[in-house]
Amino acid sequence: MLCVQNGILHTMESQGTIRADLLAEEGKIIRIEEHIAPPEQAEILDAAGFHVYPGLIDAHSHIGIAEEKIGTQGDDSNEGTNPVTPWLRAIDAINPMDSAFHNAIAAGITGVMVGPGSANPIAGQFAFIKTSGRGVEDMAVLAPAAIKIAFGENPKANYGGDGNMPSTRMGIAALIREELFNARLYFEQEDNEYPDFRKECYRPLFERKIPLKAHVHRTDDIFTAIRIAQEFDLDLTLDHCTEGHLIAEQIADSGFPAIVGPSLSSRSKIEVEQSDFQTPGALARAGVLVALTTDHPVSRIQHLPLCAALAAKRGLGEEEAMRAITINAARICRVDHRLGSLKVGKDADLAIFDGDPLVIKRDACATVINGRIVYKERM
Repeated sequence: MLCVQNGILHTMESQGTIRADLLAEEGKIIRIEEHIAPPEQAEILDAAGFHVYPGLIDAHSHIGIAEEKIGTQGDDSNEGTNPVTPWLRAIDAINPMDSAFHNAIAAGITGVMVGPGSANPIAGQFAFIKTSGRGVEDMAVLAPAAIKIAFGENPKANYGGDGNMPSTRMGIAALIREELFNARLYFEQEDNEYPDFRKECYRPLFERKIPLKAHVHRTDDIFTAIRIAQEFDLDLTLDHCTEGHLIAEQIADSGFPAIVGPSLSSRSKIEVEQSDFQTPGALARAGVLVALTTDHPVSRIQHLPLCAALAAKRGLGEEEAMRAITINAARICRVDHRLGSLKVGKDADLAIFDGDPLVIKRDACATVINGRIVYKERM
Protein backbone atom coordinates (compact mmCIF):
# COMPACT_ATOMS: atom_id res chain seq x y z
CA MET A 1 0.00 0.00 0.00
CA LEU A 2 1.30 3.45 -0.97
CA CYS A 3 0.02 6.86 0.06
CA VAL A 4 1.21 9.89 -1.93
CA GLN A 5 0.52 12.96 0.18
CA ASN A 6 0.28 16.70 -0.46
CA GLY A 7 0.92 16.50 -4.19
CA ILE A 8 -0.31 18.68 -7.03
CA LEU A 9 -2.19 16.06 -9.05
CA HIS A 10 -2.55 16.52 -12.79
CA THR A 11 -5.28 13.96 -13.32
CA MET A 12 -5.77 14.22 -17.11
CA GLU A 13 -9.43 13.76 -16.18
CA SER A 14 -12.28 16.27 -16.00
CA GLN A 15 -11.23 17.62 -12.61
CA GLY A 16 -7.92 18.77 -14.08
CA THR A 17 -5.28 19.81 -11.54
CA ILE A 18 -6.01 19.37 -7.84
CA ARG A 19 -4.13 19.36 -4.56
CA ALA A 20 -4.86 15.99 -3.04
CA ASP A 21 -3.59 12.75 -1.58
CA LEU A 22 -3.63 9.46 -3.47
CA LEU A 23 -3.85 5.97 -1.98
CA ALA A 24 -2.87 2.83 -3.89
CA GLU A 25 -3.36 -0.79 -2.93
CA GLU A 26 -2.48 -3.96 -4.85
CA GLY A 27 -1.29 -1.89 -7.78
CA LYS A 28 -4.50 0.14 -8.17
CA ILE A 29 -5.56 3.66 -7.20
CA ILE A 30 -8.25 3.22 -4.55
CA ARG A 31 -8.71 6.79 -3.25
CA ILE A 32 -8.02 10.36 -4.37
CA GLU A 33 -9.10 12.87 -1.75
CA GLU A 34 -8.06 16.23 -0.33
CA HIS A 35 -6.70 14.49 2.75
CA ILE A 36 -6.25 10.80 3.43
CA ALA A 37 -5.24 9.46 6.81
CA PRO A 38 -2.90 6.70 5.64
CA PRO A 39 -3.40 3.20 7.02
CA GLU A 40 -0.71 2.09 9.43
CA GLN A 41 0.83 -0.34 6.93
CA ALA A 42 1.04 2.20 4.09
CA GLU A 43 4.33 3.46 2.70
CA ILE A 44 4.29 7.28 2.68
CA LEU A 45 5.60 9.39 -0.18
CA ASP A 46 5.50 13.09 0.67
CA ALA A 47 4.95 14.99 -2.58
CA ALA A 48 4.57 18.46 -1.09
CA GLY A 49 5.62 20.96 -3.75
CA PHE A 50 5.83 18.24 -6.41
CA HIS A 51 3.66 17.65 -9.47
CA VAL A 52 2.10 14.21 -9.80
CA TYR A 53 1.15 12.98 -13.28
CA PRO A 54 -0.03 9.65 -14.59
CA GLY A 55 2.92 7.65 -15.85
CA LEU A 56 4.09 8.87 -19.25
CA ILE A 57 3.51 6.70 -22.34
CA ASP A 58 5.53 6.32 -25.54
CA ALA A 59 3.02 5.05 -28.12
CA HIS A 60 5.57 3.59 -30.56
CA SER A 61 9.03 2.30 -29.74
CA HIS A 62 11.50 -0.54 -30.22
CA ILE A 63 12.85 -0.52 -26.67
CA GLY A 64 14.20 -3.92 -25.66
CA ILE A 65 14.10 -5.14 -29.28
CA ALA A 66 16.68 -2.78 -30.76
CA GLU A 67 18.94 -2.76 -27.71
CA GLU A 68 21.36 0.04 -26.99
CA LYS A 69 25.14 -0.50 -27.16
CA ILE A 70 24.93 -4.10 -28.38
CA GLY A 71 24.78 -3.68 -32.18
CA THR A 72 23.51 -6.42 -34.46
CA GLN A 73 23.66 -9.02 -31.70
CA GLY A 74 20.98 -7.11 -29.81
CA ASP A 75 18.93 -5.94 -32.78
CA ASP A 76 15.85 -8.09 -33.37
CA SER A 77 13.81 -5.35 -35.03
CA ASN A 78 13.32 -6.82 -38.50
CA GLU A 79 12.92 -10.33 -39.87
CA GLY A 80 14.44 -9.33 -43.18
CA THR A 81 14.06 -12.74 -44.82
CA ASN A 82 10.33 -12.56 -45.59
CA PRO A 83 8.27 -9.45 -46.42
CA VAL A 84 5.08 -10.80 -44.78
CA THR A 85 5.44 -12.04 -41.18
CA PRO A 86 2.28 -11.19 -39.18
CA TRP A 87 2.76 -14.15 -36.85
CA LEU A 88 5.93 -12.70 -35.26
CA ARG A 89 5.39 -11.52 -31.69
CA ALA A 90 7.23 -8.66 -30.03
CA ILE A 91 7.04 -10.41 -26.67
CA ASP A 92 9.46 -13.04 -27.99
CA ALA A 93 12.17 -10.43 -28.65
CA ILE A 94 11.84 -7.84 -25.86
CA ASN A 95 14.80 -7.94 -23.47
CA PRO A 96 13.82 -6.27 -20.16
CA MET A 97 17.54 -5.99 -19.36
CA ASP A 98 18.00 -3.35 -22.07
CA SER A 99 19.52 -0.36 -20.26
CA ALA A 100 17.01 1.93 -21.97
CA PHE A 101 14.29 0.68 -19.62
CA HIS A 102 16.10 2.36 -16.72
CA ASN A 103 16.33 5.58 -18.75
CA ALA A 104 12.59 5.41 -19.40
CA ILE A 105 11.76 4.87 -15.73
CA ALA A 106 14.03 7.73 -14.67
CA ALA A 107 12.14 9.99 -17.11
CA GLY A 108 8.74 9.06 -15.66
CA ILE A 109 7.80 6.78 -18.57
CA THR A 110 5.85 3.80 -17.26
CA GLY A 111 4.21 2.38 -20.41
CA VAL A 112 5.49 1.70 -23.92
CA MET A 113 4.09 0.25 -27.14
CA VAL A 114 6.83 -2.03 -28.47
CA GLY A 115 7.13 -3.95 -31.71
CA PRO A 116 9.06 -4.83 -34.84
CA GLY A 117 10.54 -2.35 -37.27
CA SER A 118 9.50 -1.22 -40.72
CA ALA A 119 11.55 -3.34 -43.12
CA ASN A 120 8.57 -5.58 -43.94
CA PRO A 121 5.20 -4.61 -45.43
CA ILE A 122 3.67 -6.74 -42.66
CA ALA A 123 6.10 -7.11 -39.78
CA GLY A 124 4.36 -8.69 -36.80
CA GLN A 125 2.59 -8.01 -33.53
CA PHE A 126 3.23 -5.11 -31.15
CA ALA A 127 2.81 -5.41 -27.39
CA PHE A 128 2.03 -2.76 -24.79
CA ILE A 129 4.16 -3.25 -21.69
CA LYS A 130 5.17 -1.55 -18.47
CA THR A 131 8.79 -0.40 -18.21
CA SER A 132 9.61 -2.21 -14.97
CA GLY A 133 10.07 -5.96 -14.68
CA ARG A 134 12.36 -8.89 -15.27
CA GLY A 135 10.01 -10.97 -17.43
CA VAL A 136 7.88 -9.66 -20.28
CA GLU A 137 4.87 -11.69 -19.11
CA ASP A 138 4.77 -9.66 -15.90
CA MET A 139 5.27 -6.39 -17.80
CA ALA A 140 2.65 -6.96 -20.50
CA VAL A 141 -0.60 -4.99 -20.42
CA LEU A 142 -1.88 -5.92 -23.89
CA ALA A 143 -0.35 -8.48 -26.25
CA PRO A 144 -0.97 -8.55 -29.10
CA ALA A 145 -1.74 -4.85 -29.17
CA ALA A 146 -1.49 -4.15 -32.93
CA ILE A 147 -0.24 -5.63 -36.21
CA LYS A 148 2.53 -3.59 -37.80
CA ILE A 149 2.41 -2.69 -41.49
CA ALA A 150 4.88 -0.43 -43.29
CA PHE A 151 4.84 1.69 -46.42
CA GLY A 152 7.43 3.72 -48.27
CA GLU A 153 11.19 3.67 -48.39
CA ASN A 154 12.04 1.04 -45.79
CA PRO A 155 10.29 -2.00 -47.36
CA LYS A 156 11.47 -0.87 -50.81
CA ALA A 157 15.07 -0.64 -49.60
CA ASN A 158 14.98 -3.99 -47.84
CA TYR A 159 13.56 -6.07 -50.68
CA GLY A 160 13.57 -4.22 -54.02
CA GLY A 161 17.33 -4.31 -54.43
CA ASP A 162 17.60 -8.11 -54.47
CA GLY A 163 14.96 -8.67 -57.13
CA ASN A 164 12.25 -9.69 -54.69
CA MET A 165 8.90 -8.02 -54.24
CA PRO A 166 8.24 -5.30 -53.20
CA SER A 167 10.32 -2.83 -55.15
CA THR A 168 7.58 -0.20 -55.48
CA ARG A 169 4.86 1.39 -53.37
CA MET A 170 2.37 -0.48 -55.55
CA GLY A 171 4.07 -3.73 -54.61
CA ILE A 172 3.92 -2.93 -50.89
CA ALA A 173 0.22 -2.15 -51.02
CA ALA A 174 -0.48 -5.24 -53.15
CA LEU A 175 1.24 -7.57 -50.70
CA ILE A 176 -0.65 -6.12 -47.74
CA ARG A 177 -3.96 -6.18 -49.60
CA GLU A 178 -3.47 -9.79 -50.79
CA GLU A 179 -2.59 -10.97 -47.29
CA LEU A 180 -5.62 -9.28 -45.73
CA PHE A 181 -7.86 -10.63 -48.50
CA ASN A 182 -6.71 -14.19 -47.86
CA ALA A 183 -7.04 -13.75 -44.10
CA ARG A 184 -10.61 -12.53 -44.51
CA LEU A 185 -11.45 -15.54 -46.67
CA TYR A 186 -10.00 -17.79 -43.98
CA PHE A 187 -12.25 -16.28 -41.28
CA GLU A 188 -15.30 -16.44 -43.53
CA GLN A 189 -15.06 -20.22 -43.62
CA GLU A 190 -17.59 -21.72 -41.26
CA ASP A 191 -15.30 -24.44 -39.95
CA ASN A 192 -11.52 -24.27 -39.95
CA GLU A 193 -10.85 -27.87 -38.99
CA TYR A 194 -7.12 -27.24 -39.08
CA PRO A 195 -6.36 -23.73 -37.75
CA ASP A 196 -3.69 -21.90 -39.73
CA PHE A 197 -1.05 -20.44 -37.41
CA ARG A 198 -0.19 -17.81 -40.00
CA LYS A 199 -3.80 -16.64 -40.24
CA GLU A 200 -5.05 -16.97 -36.65
CA CYS A 201 -2.85 -14.00 -35.68
CA TYR A 202 -5.29 -11.80 -37.64
CA ARG A 203 -8.31 -12.82 -35.57
CA PRO A 204 -8.17 -9.91 -33.07
CA LEU A 205 -7.58 -7.55 -36.00
CA PHE A 206 -10.70 -8.62 -37.89
CA GLU A 207 -12.65 -8.61 -34.63
CA ARG A 208 -11.47 -4.99 -34.27
CA LYS A 209 -9.91 -5.64 -30.89
CA ILE A 210 -6.57 -4.31 -32.15
CA PRO A 211 -5.60 -1.97 -35.02
CA LEU A 212 -3.22 -2.07 -37.91
CA LYS A 213 -0.22 0.03 -36.93
CA ALA A 214 0.95 1.73 -40.11
CA HIS A 215 4.46 3.10 -40.59
CA VAL A 216 3.73 6.09 -42.86
CA HIS A 217 5.64 9.29 -43.56
CA ARG A 218 4.56 10.73 -46.94
CA THR A 219 1.06 11.91 -47.78
CA ASP A 220 0.61 9.25 -50.45
CA ASP A 221 1.55 6.49 -48.01
CA ILE A 222 -0.84 7.91 -45.42
CA PHE A 223 -3.66 7.85 -47.94
CA THR A 224 -2.79 4.28 -49.01
CA ALA A 225 -2.87 3.05 -45.41
CA ILE A 226 -6.26 4.71 -44.88
CA ARG A 227 -7.55 3.27 -48.16
CA ILE A 228 -6.58 -0.30 -47.25
CA ALA A 229 -7.96 -0.07 -43.72
CA GLN A 230 -11.27 1.22 -45.05
CA GLU A 231 -11.43 -1.47 -47.76
CA PHE A 232 -11.22 -4.18 -45.11
CA ASP A 233 -13.17 -2.31 -42.39
CA LEU A 234 -10.24 -2.38 -39.98
CA ASP A 235 -8.98 -0.01 -37.32
CA LEU A 236 -5.73 1.84 -37.95
CA THR A 237 -3.17 4.08 -36.31
CA LEU A 238 -1.02 6.37 -38.47
CA ASP A 239 2.47 6.11 -36.99
CA HIS A 240 5.09 8.81 -37.68
CA CYS A 241 2.61 10.67 -39.93
CA THR A 242 5.44 13.03 -40.88
CA GLU A 243 3.53 14.91 -43.59
CA GLY A 244 0.27 14.78 -41.65
CA HIS A 245 0.17 18.56 -41.27
CA LEU A 246 -0.21 18.82 -45.07
CA ILE A 247 -3.42 16.73 -45.07
CA ALA A 248 -4.71 17.27 -41.55
CA GLU A 249 -8.35 17.71 -42.55
CA GLN A 250 -8.37 14.52 -44.63
CA ILE A 251 -6.86 12.54 -41.77
CA ALA A 252 -9.48 13.95 -39.42
CA ASP A 253 -12.19 12.87 -41.86
CA SER A 254 -10.85 9.30 -41.76
CA GLY A 255 -11.34 9.14 -38.00
CA PHE A 256 -7.99 7.43 -37.47
CA PRO A 257 -5.55 8.66 -34.80
CA ALA A 258 -1.93 9.70 -35.36
CA ILE A 259 1.25 8.89 -33.44
CA VAL A 260 3.71 11.58 -34.50
CA GLY A 261 7.50 11.43 -34.45
CA PRO A 262 10.40 10.99 -34.14
CA SER A 263 10.61 14.70 -34.86
CA LEU A 264 13.74 15.05 -32.72
CA SER A 265 15.85 12.91 -35.05
CA SER A 266 17.60 13.94 -38.27
CA ARG A 267 15.91 14.11 -41.67
CA SER A 268 17.82 11.01 -42.70
CA LYS A 269 15.84 10.10 -45.83
CA ILE A 270 13.71 11.76 -48.48
CA GLU A 271 10.33 10.78 -47.04
CA VAL A 272 11.02 12.64 -43.77
CA GLU A 273 12.15 15.92 -45.34
CA GLN A 274 8.93 17.58 -44.04
CA SER A 275 9.58 16.46 -40.45
CA ASP A 276 8.68 19.27 -38.08
CA PHE A 277 7.26 19.71 -34.59
CA GLN A 278 4.35 21.64 -36.08
CA THR A 279 2.69 18.37 -37.20
CA PRO A 280 1.09 17.32 -33.88
CA GLY A 281 -0.50 20.74 -33.38
CA ALA A 282 -1.85 20.94 -36.92
CA LEU A 283 -3.41 17.49 -36.58
CA ALA A 284 -4.90 18.19 -33.16
CA ARG A 285 -6.45 21.45 -34.33
CA ALA A 286 -8.09 19.54 -37.19
CA GLY A 287 -9.65 17.14 -34.69
CA VAL A 288 -7.23 14.20 -34.91
CA LEU A 289 -6.45 12.28 -31.72
CA VAL A 290 -2.67 12.69 -31.36
CA ALA A 291 0.07 10.92 -29.41
CA LEU A 292 3.84 11.27 -29.67
CA THR A 293 6.67 8.82 -30.23
CA THR A 294 10.43 8.87 -29.82
CA ASP A 295 10.62 5.77 -32.03
CA HIS A 296 13.38 4.67 -29.64
CA PRO A 297 16.22 4.15 -30.37
CA VAL A 298 15.84 6.50 -33.38
CA SER A 299 15.61 9.21 -30.74
CA ARG A 300 16.15 8.19 -27.14
CA ILE A 301 13.12 7.31 -25.08
CA GLN A 302 14.02 9.56 -22.14
CA HIS A 303 13.55 12.56 -24.44
CA LEU A 304 9.80 11.98 -24.74
CA PRO A 305 9.00 14.97 -22.44
CA LEU A 306 11.35 17.12 -24.55
CA CYS A 307 9.47 16.07 -27.70
CA ALA A 308 6.22 17.06 -26.01
CA ALA A 309 7.71 20.43 -25.04
CA LEU A 310 8.87 21.16 -28.59
CA ALA A 311 5.49 20.13 -29.98
CA ALA A 312 3.81 22.42 -27.46
CA LYS A 313 6.05 25.27 -28.58
CA ARG A 314 5.18 24.67 -32.25
CA GLY A 315 1.44 24.85 -31.78
CA LEU A 316 0.21 21.80 -29.87
CA GLY A 317 -0.07 23.72 -26.60
CA GLU A 318 1.04 22.60 -23.15
CA GLU A 319 -2.13 20.80 -22.04
CA GLU A 320 -2.53 18.89 -25.28
CA ALA A 321 1.18 18.04 -25.30
CA MET A 322 0.86 16.39 -21.90
CA ARG A 323 -2.25 14.56 -23.08
CA ALA A 324 -0.27 13.30 -26.09
CA ILE A 325 2.09 11.42 -23.75
CA THR A 326 -0.54 10.32 -21.22
CA ILE A 327 -4.27 9.86 -21.81
CA ASN A 328 -4.28 10.31 -25.61
CA ALA A 329 -1.48 7.78 -25.95
CA ALA A 330 -3.36 5.37 -23.67
CA ARG A 331 -6.53 5.74 -25.75
CA ILE A 332 -4.74 5.17 -29.04
CA CYS A 333 -2.97 2.11 -27.59
CA ARG A 334 -6.30 0.87 -26.12
CA VAL A 335 -5.08 0.73 -22.54
CA ASP A 336 -6.94 3.79 -21.22
CA HIS A 337 -9.10 1.56 -19.01
CA ARG A 338 -5.93 1.06 -16.94
CA LEU A 339 -3.50 3.86 -17.78
CA GLY A 340 -3.15 7.45 -18.90
CA SER A 341 -4.90 9.33 -16.09
CA LEU A 342 -5.18 9.49 -12.31
CA LYS A 343 -8.52 7.91 -11.50
CA VAL A 344 -9.82 5.50 -8.89
CA GLY A 345 -9.68 1.98 -10.31
CA LYS A 346 -6.80 2.60 -12.71
CA ASP A 347 -3.26 1.28 -12.29
CA ALA A 348 -1.16 3.20 -9.79
CA ASP A 349 1.44 4.33 -12.34
CA LEU A 350 2.73 7.80 -11.46
CA ALA A 351 5.39 10.22 -12.67
CA ILE A 352 6.36 12.83 -10.08
CA PHE A 353 8.23 15.96 -11.17
CA ASP A 354 9.76 18.93 -9.36
CA GLY A 355 7.87 21.27 -11.68
CA ASP A 356 6.44 21.40 -15.17
CA PRO A 357 7.81 18.38 -17.09
CA LEU A 358 7.75 20.44 -20.30
CA VAL A 359 10.48 22.69 -18.88
CA ILE A 360 13.78 21.07 -19.84
CA LYS A 361 15.51 21.65 -16.50
CA ARG A 362 12.76 19.79 -14.62
CA ASP A 363 13.38 16.19 -13.58
CA ALA A 364 11.30 13.18 -12.77
CA CYS A 365 11.95 12.78 -9.07
CA ALA A 366 10.00 9.57 -8.54
CA THR A 367 8.32 6.95 -10.68
CA VAL A 368 5.69 4.55 -9.40
CA ILE A 369 4.58 1.45 -11.33
CA ASN A 370 1.81 -0.81 -10.06
CA GLY A 371 1.82 1.07 -6.76
CA ARG A 372 5.51 0.41 -6.16
CA ILE A 373 8.23 3.08 -6.13
CA VAL A 374 10.70 1.98 -8.82
CA TYR A 375 12.70 5.20 -8.99
CA LYS A 376 13.26 7.99 -6.48
CA GLU A 377 15.65 10.93 -6.61
CA ARG A 378 15.70 14.15 -4.56
CA MET A 379 12.46 13.51 -2.69
